[in-house]
Amino acid sequence: MAEPFLIGEDMTGGYGAADILHGCTLAVDPGQIAVIVGPNGAGKSTAMKAMFGMLKLRAGHVRLMGEDITALSPQDRVAKGMAFVPQTSNIFTSMTVEENLEMGAFLREDDIKGTMAQVYDLFPILKDKRRQAAGELSGGQRQQVAVGRALMTQPKVLMLDEPTAGVSPIVMDELFDRIIEVARTGISILMVEQNARQALAIADKGYVLVQGANGFTDTGQALLADPDVRRSFLGG
Repeated sequence: MAEPFLIGEDMTGGYGAADILHGCTLAVDPGQIAVIVGPNGAGKSTAMKAMFGMLKLRAGHVRLMGEDITALSPQDRVAKGMAFVPQTSNIFTSMTVEENLEMGAFLREDDIKGTMAQVYDLFPILKDKRRQAAGELSGGQRQQVAVGRALMTQPKVLMLDEPTAGVSPIVMDELFDRIIEVARTGISILMVEQNARQALAIADKGYVLVQGANGFTDTGQALLADPDVRRSFLGG
């Protein structure tokens, strides 16, 4: 069986002396949406940060396209094709929407106009507001700026930490629709999400973390149908 496109295997680590992750494994293939769900304190965001190199692992490794990238810095991982959108402080509020998108392309030396046009096609509201300060936008629009800026790096893997936190149900549905569109272009999506039921509904693969370890792993639909998962994590 071929190795996944991106895999964090048997990851153990945390902050200071305490381990938060305990042999956790996550993987995603090209064009797939993989969703990480679980209770508060389960290590979801920590696992995502470990995949991106923001957390030093005590055990386990991360591989991208078969290459061991465990020792690489986050910036080096960006150069390899990974992009990460944190939950908070993910835009430059005093810059315009367009300036934010241009900042996303800081590692590129080619013409970025084509990618900018693709981002505007994906998020038409950003084109309308491209001259506006990003800090003046609604929460959902700010998230679109953050995702758009990450897409400016032309990533192979897009990692999203709670992309729908604090937005209305309508905006959440719209963001999920856009995430599906991004995946259809062949970009792998790895996403931590509190809205577990809605996230699993769009997921090719779902991971339920429990105390920093894999509790359940299956397709999104299979996890939604699993009575143990429903009872323990989805409210019945």
